[in-house]
Amino acid sequence: MKKLLFLIFVFFTFSSNVYAISDTAKSTIVMDMDSGRILYQKNADEQRLIASITKIMTAVIAIENGNLDEEVTVGEEVLTMYGSNIYIELGEKMTLKNLLYGLMLRSGNDAAIVIAYHIGGTEEKFVEMMNAKAKEIGMKNTIYRNSHGLDESTKNYSTARDMAILSSYANKLDVYKEISGTKKWTVQTDKKSYVWNNRNKLLYSYEYATGGKTGYTPSAGRTLVTTAEKDGLNLTIVTLSDGNEYVTHESLYEYCFDKYTNFLIVDKNNFDIDDSFFKDELYIKESFTYPITSEEEEKVSVIVRLDKNKTYKNDEKVGRVIVKLEEENIFTTDVFVKKDKNEKKGFFDKVKNFFKKLFGK
Repeated sequence: MKKLLFLIFVFFTFSSNVYAISDTAKSTIVMDMDSGRILYQKNADEQRLIASITKIMTAVIAIENGNLDEEVTVGEEVLTMYGSNIYIELGEKMTLKNLLYGLMLRSGNDAAIVIAYHIGGTEEKFVEMMNAKAKEIGMKNTIYRNSHGLDESTKNYSTARDMAILSSYANKLDVYKEISGTKKWTVQTDKKSYVWNNRNKLLYSYEYATGGKTGYTPSAGRTLVTTAEKDGLNLTIVTLSDGNEYVTHESLYEYCFDKYTNFLIVDKNNFDIDDSFFKDELYIKESFTYPITSEEEEKVSVIVRLDKNKTYKNDEKVGRVIVKLEEENIFTTDVFVKKDKNEKKGFFDKVKNFFKKLFGK
């Protein structure tokens, strides 16, 4: 019969200043990209037109499905594009990676359609890939109908929450993170040279900004996805239909960086449970960090439940670690045991090993 051991620990101390929030968007969300915790939201699940922040998914599909060093020849599909362009020409050759810089820094609609044809064969097939990826990563209220975000004939809809999920996912891709955080990029093709400056003004005005993507159409209004990092806290903010988007973003970053502290609650490299039943080392395979406010400091508990079986094997699961914020489970991971390899073997184990060596079985 299994017995359970319960160990509970509660800790944390913080201080906080007061920051006023300026939020003029119709939909807003602040998400911690590491844990997925929502730190602030307003109308986060209302579906809205998203304009050129569409291109975050276009970049993700290209990075995950293309050869970034491959030269792409611009086809006739480029002639259909208007609005925000990088002005590549029919027949011009540019690497996929450089097209991505044009897509993200200058919001090139022409770069988006060329990428779509290169990766998907047609834009329709590429859009299928976009929608499949959205479903895969948990974007529940998003529908893509084009690769660029123009909304006069086909329209892309999403929510602030879904776009924060996408931003968090995209920023786990090193190439995406590098490109979206680049302020200036120079390109030379077989036809001409380009110098692109990032349209994301927050990269120049806010010291903790690390990347993001701008968007605008008359129907969608101004849309903006940004990321910022301070003291180990990695946040993304999404605003939809906001005429004062940069003020909103900076205000919310300051508010959340002051209010929340990223705390290492469970450390796999320093997991030490004093229990007389297990003579061997107990270990876990993953650490857990979480943003916590000063008001929540006494509401976090770490519970370790161990299964006290009479016998156990090396690297066998012997329990669970559960982290709770009040009554909500915010993290769980398995506990394993590492038996001493130099442990004395019994007589029958020695006989068994002898015959294994003798007959090779």
